Amino acid sequence: MWGNAQDKIVLYPEGIPCNFSETANELVRIKKINHQIANPQLWYYPAVFSEKEVPAILVIPGGGYKNLAFEHEGIKVAKWLNQSGISAFVLMYRSPYWEPKPCKSKVALLDAQRAMRIIRQRSSQWNIEASKIGVMGFSAGGHLAASLSTQFDLGIPATENQFKKISSRPDFSILIYPVISMRKELTHMGSRKSLLGGDPTKDQIILYSNELQVKSDTPTTLLIHAKDDSVVIPENSMLYHKALQENKIPSTLHLMEQGGHGFGISSTNKPTKLWLALAKKWLIQRGIIAD
Repeated sequence: MWGNAQDKIVLYPEGIPCNFSETANELVRIKKINHQIANPQLWYYPAVFSEKEVPAILVIPGGGYKNLAFEHEGIKVAKWLNQSGISAFVLMYRSPYWEPKPCKSKVALLDAQRAMRIIRQRSSQWNIEASKIGVMGFSAGGHLAASLSTQFDLGIPATENQFKKISSRPDFSILIYPVISMRKELTHMGSRKSLLGGDPTKDQIILYSNELQVKSDTPTTLLIHAKDDSVVIPENSMLYHKALQENKIPSTLHLMEQGGHGFGISSTNKPTKLWLALAKKWLIQRGIIAD
């Protein structure tokens, strides 16, 4: 029923911030979720049992900030990560398209930040190495992963909220054909309209253009993009990589000759096999997993 997930974890048992939805989660079809998410969740896929602590990755599917490509950019990715000794958590987040204006631009990032805090809080319970908790995002999910990597906090010690005491910063990021910018000449307009509406302010465009938000503490990043991607142009990854380099953050950019957009883990052999090998090699080089 849950794609063999060991557990599904409700993000907000105490009550959902920016909650305007009364729609139930209809999960009969998980291949592609195309409706409002009422109760955001984490689906937990543990690595094969090991006496040693293992890395973990928060997996964020894409879908233009409207749909969730939950199978080939979520569940299948989690199972592949498990094979490399990594525990995975697939994020079923609230898609901004379905949300009203007061919280449209906020809900997805709130969900990603809460998810990261939950994984950190329960890392001992799940046998996770607390210094190796990363994020992987695809397309609009890549934008959310990049936003999490540039708009995090390290925890608020004085708060009474147990989750807000915990850092929401990923230790590393893997961005696959990501939407990075909200600037008109670069962005995927469907994602921008879903996130910011039809007439965003200049300040909103700057805030959610992640190539403009990179700082010295943005985590190390791997970017993978196909040169022939006509949906999200590769300049998105190129400019984010440039910003990382300018801030002296270790980063790697792979531009594949072919692959288009949205391949995830699918039946398309060449781009699938290539990006998986590149990602695994990078994880080994960064010391996140063993060879």
